[in-house]
Amino acid sequence: MNMAATTSKPWAGLSNKIASETGVAGIVFMILALIPIFVPGYTTYILPQYMLFGLLAVSLAFLWGFVGILSFGQAAFFAIGAYAMGITMKTSMGINPAYVGLLVSFIIGGGIAAIVGYFLFSAGVRSTYFVLVTLALSIMTEQIAVSQSDITGGWNGMYMDRITLTFFDLGKMVLSDDMSSYYAIFILVIISYLALRYLLSVKFGKVLVGIRENEERMTALGYNVSLYKTSAFALSGAFASFAGALYGSHANFVSPSLGGILFSTEVVVWVAIGGRHSLLGALVGGIIVASISNYLSAWTPEYWQLLLGLIFITVIVFFKGGVAGAVKSLYGLWLERHKR
Repeated sequence: MNMAATTSKPWAGLSNKIASETGVAGIVFMILALIPIFVPGYTTYILPQYMLFGLLAVSLAFLWGFVGILSFGQAAFFAIGAYAMGITMKTSMGINPAYVGLLVSFIIGGGIAAIVGYFLFSAGVRSTYFVLVTLALSIMTEQIAVSQSDITGGWNGMYMDRITLTFFDLGKMVLSDDMSSYYAIFILVIISYLALRYLLSVKFGKVLVGIRENEERMTALGYNVSLYKTSAFALSGAFASFAGALYGSHANFVSPSLGGILFSTEVVVWVAIGGRHSLLGALVGGIIVASISNYLSAWTPEYWQLLLGLIFITVIVFFKGGVAGAVKSLYGLWLERHKR
């Protein structure tokens, strides 16, 4: 139905368009693009890391919100990507190690997730048991990073330089300064978000949602459910690893705790607060909650986790769909009121 026909407000159609995720995403990305111009300094330095946390949350929302699979292993893939990037950056090669590192991180993260997912989903592992396995994956990743100190640096962590993007004979972009690094990561986050949104808009994504709603029916319709779930898990792991690779190069450091249970739990909290049924909600949730955590930890080092827990409980109790669900509900009420 044409919105203009249902209300006397001439701007109702525009409001409806803005309220869609595409319109809201445009506003969010426009705000992020303008922040370094109006709020330079530390914000320009730290916000790219929060955007990568947001991308990590998006990778989980893709799996949890649209396939119905909760994973506590996203931090493991994030750390794997960061370490793969660091190791690749230290290797001499004839081509730009930054591109190789990003590609290797994406492939390794997706490959490990595909192997783990294949055996789990083929064996019919679901729900609680799958969560336990992904928890074990996070534990293993952290312990391997600690034990293989000759490669990873152990608890001392691994240091790496920021990347340089080359464009054949057209020149290069050195991401050593915060402004260029900000916009490079900003663009890569947008591309990753749009790629996952596209996958959800085509048949592949619709099948994933069908599996979430009724797995038995999709099996009866002839779909290879375990293959689709494995593919979704592989994509989720690949994008989480990609985010980790960018994070490691931007922060110049990666430690074993990035792959641990605590960080994995934080990712789940980000998605739950942002809204697991919205990729944009998860992205914004990751950015905002990470920002709040940073502020609270500086304001009250002893109680910041308690305060964050209270925020999480409040959102879960009163806004079951997260912030994205609350915004959608409020817009629905506003629209219903203006139809009268």
